[in-house]
Amino acid sequence: MSLWVGPREFFQTLDQKWLTDLQEFLHSALPKIVITAIVAWIMIRILNFIIGHVLKVADRHGAGAGHLAQIRTLASVIRATGIGIIGFLAALEILPLLGFKLEPLIASAGVAGVALGLAAQTIVKDCLNGILILLENQYNVGDVIRVAGVSGTVEAMSLRKTQVRDGDGTLYLVPNSQITTVANVTRDFSIATINVSVDFSADPDKVLALLKQVAMGVRNDPAYKDVFLADPNLLGVDAIRGSQIIYPVQLRTKANQQWAAMRETQRRIRIALAENNMLPGDPLRVFNPGFEERGATTEPPAGEIRPVDPTTAKPNEINPFTGEGM
Repeated sequence: MSLWVGPREFFQTLDQKWLTDLQEFLHSALPKIVITAIVAWIMIRILNFIIGHVLKVADRHGAGAGHLAQIRTLASVIRATGIGIIGFLAALEILPLLGFKLEPLIASAGVAGVALGLAAQTIVKDCLNGILILLENQYNVGDVIRVAGVSGTVEAMSLRKTQVRDGDGTLYLVPNSQITTVANVTRDFSIATINVSVDFSADPDKVLALLKQVAMGVRNDPAYKDVFLADPNLLGVDAIRGSQIIYPVQLRTKANQQWAAMRETQRRIRIALAENNMLPGDPLRVFNPGFEERGATTEPPAGEIRPVDPTTAKPNEINPFTGEGM
């Protein structure tokens, strides 16, 4: 018997082995792979159907905005986690059919687990903090929050990260382990404070009455009455700076819905002050009630400094900036 195998016989033998392996793969492995993929796809569809049905039922039964946002947040996390688990189990079934040996991987899982545990401490912290955020209902998808130095609307969240989009469209991906303090501005109610600056010459009682009238006008306006949770609150005179008097006006509205009512109130206050001949406050203006009574038109009020032109100043005139004669 000859031990020499020519190139032709070698390739024929190789072709026969490949054909045999292909037949074996098509006969046994491929059907299992197809069935596993179909089962995984069906399970993912069932998971999506159940989550979608739960959201529809919650919406149909008129769940509150906060409760509905919490359900949507939990649904997104459950969907992502469920798809990951289904994909992992499907991979464990398919990889051995493709010739991959999982025994060495499983045997080295202990050592690799320790190494990965040391290297992935942040990921573990992300997931643990994500679980606490969900359990404590700190915020949900759709809430406006301030976390980790950024602020915006929560677009999506998972056990590892939170996606926040701010007012100019920038999307921030914040790892949950970096979230230590949460400021949620869409819970319960919002309070908007308008600091109205009016000149010292205006009667405070008249100013307060005017501001009350304007604020209540916005409060009773059909376009804004459903936003308010209480009547506007006037705190009186808050500060005096030069000839500027500050009158705070507080608006208590539904959570994160104070902006339109706040802008409309400021617009009406501006018009009302102009109609009643009330000047806006200026911290650099000095109020001199005796100056207007004297009817002077050319002399500045007492205490007010007016620049002096050195070319037209009289010899004995005092420069108000240096205190020396000119």
